[in-house]
Amino acid sequence: MPGGEYGELGGSIPAIASLNASYSTSLSIPSPYMLVPPAERKVISDVRRTFCLFVTFDLLFISLLWIIELNISSTIWDSLENEVVHYNFRSSFFDIFLLALFRFLCLQVGYAAFRLKHWWVIAVTTLVTSVFLVVKVIVSNLLSQNAFGYVLPITSFVVAWLETWFLDFKVLTQEADDERAYLAAVNAACERAPMIYPRAVSDGQFYSPPESVEKEYVRQGREAMSVVEQILTQEENWKFEKNSDMGDSVYTLEIPYHGKTFILKALMQCPAELVYQEVILQPEKMVQWNKTVSVCQILQRIDDNTLVSYDVSSGAAGGVVSARDFVNVRRVERKRDCYLSAGMATDHDAKPPCGRYVRSENGPGGFVVLKSSSNPSICTFIWVLNTDLKGRLPRYLIHQSLAATMFEFMSHLRQRIADLHRRSNQDAH
Repeated sequence: MPGGEYGELGGSIPAIASLNASYSTSLSIPSPYMLVPPAERKVISDVRRTFCLFVTFDLLFISLLWIIELNISSTIWDSLENEVVHYNFRSSFFDIFLLALFRFLCLQVGYAAFRLKHWWVIAVTTLVTSVFLVVKVIVSNLLSQNAFGYVLPITSFVVAWLETWFLDFKVLTQEADDERAYLAAVNAACERAPMIYPRAVSDGQFYSPPESVEKEYVRQGREAMSVVEQILTQEENWKFEKNSDMGDSVYTLEIPYHGKTFILKALMQCPAELVYQEVILQPEKMVQWNKTVSVCQILQRIDDNTLVSYDVSSGAAGGVVSARDFVNVRRVERKRDCYLSAGMATDHDAKPPCGRYVRSENGPGGFVVLKSSSNPSICTFIWVLNTDLKGRLPRYLIHQSLAATMFEFMSHLRQRIADLHRRSNQDAH
């Protein structure tokens, strides 16, 4: 952002396109004789499992509607005999049930059993469904029988097209993105890993021990800081998502190998030093006023700029997203008129994953507080959030709740600043 508040950072920061898979999201020191692969992928992705569940719902819902229709005019057994044994294309609903069964079998076999990555199966089922229903509505006399003459054909038609939309725009697209990210991680691991069969040590060669854990933490903190700085220089590429009632804005930015990153930008009516102290310098005290976090514990201070923390988030989206825990490495720096705290997921022996919480991972992100060059009593606050909450929730549902969580955090932060001002005024009197 030349000429803007971030311009001073731009000269020494490489272009964001230079980001590569070297930004690790977990701390590991590989053996010099082993190739450490990325984490194993699931047999079936979360979004594909959701699609298969929706296909099952399609069959059950159409079946339920048909059973209700059978009980309207006479007993269910008499109606079954009329519609199944004495089947008539013009008056029977039995074929609509068979159509739902046809979709269920084709889609479950294709996308659950064989895990196909092409749209041709659902194209066939949707085409057959659409043509059959249009012909049936035109030729038959269902519309003159009862309300189910409208409900069953319309419901079957709409659900079939919803399945097509969900597979094409959600399942296949997201799995393709995940596949590219996985292959990039594999390639990066292969590039960084030493040979599986190392050469014999000759005279003059010495074995170098692996980098210390502390140095690895420092390296991760610097990498996270580099990504955050590059995000700041790319504000013209931020995609606007939504505003809050207070005028705060949430943006998104696709980061290579890290995916969608959420960015909150807000104007604060207080000095930058106050926000710096409350949010960046004293993270362990944040639980006193930030209700989106229930635990914040400093596990280890590496140096004056780097620390490892353990955090537990409160539930979100009305309890749909349960509490998660995180282990993060953080690095704090000051660059002229801005304060920065950047971090990412790591591992620490003091807090291994436990069954009480779902262990989630943060990609590169953090907090930035910018001083105003014209008014020292105001500042700009930026929160960069890249997180993988794990679990079995669809990714798009999690993304919808993140903006609300960021706005809630800002509400708590403003309340905290107001409380501090009130206490300061009381002490002055």
